[in-house]
Amino acid sequence: MEYVQQHGQVLETEYPYTSGHGQTGSCLSSKIQNPSVHVASYHNVQPRSAAQLIAAIAQGPVSVTVEADRMAFQGYTGGILNTSACGTNLDHAITAVGYGVQNGQQYYIVRNSWGPTWGDQGYIMIAAVEGTAGICGI
Repeated sequence: MEYVQQHGQVLETEYPYTSGHGQTGSCLSSKIQNPSVHVASYHNVQPRSAAQLIAAIAQGPVSVTVEADRMAFQGYTGGILNTSACGTNLDHAITAVGYGVQNGQQYYIVRNSWGPTWGDQGYIMIAAVEGTAGICGI
């Protein structure tokens, strides 16, 4: 967020995400000369606190990181993900956009960048677990 605060960010329509579509490459700095998004300020959320992350999400979208290299995360298709099988070695940035409770289980609603064919139309519900590294390290 510090980088985005200092330099701004372009929209995905201006600089599409291509990883996972059989393409690899490097940053094309010429595509990021006129950022559309600017951040006036940002705040860090207290680690290992589901309550603090939910409070932050209530204020607006929150940038979070997870471990996404395991099948527990990659193979998600629906429901609340609540397993330690996805690990806690953070390797993927995504955006928490909401939260809820289902059958007594609190969860975060998270938008992934892998497109609408992944997960539940591009989203995942991750169990909110207080006092731990969190499901998938969230």
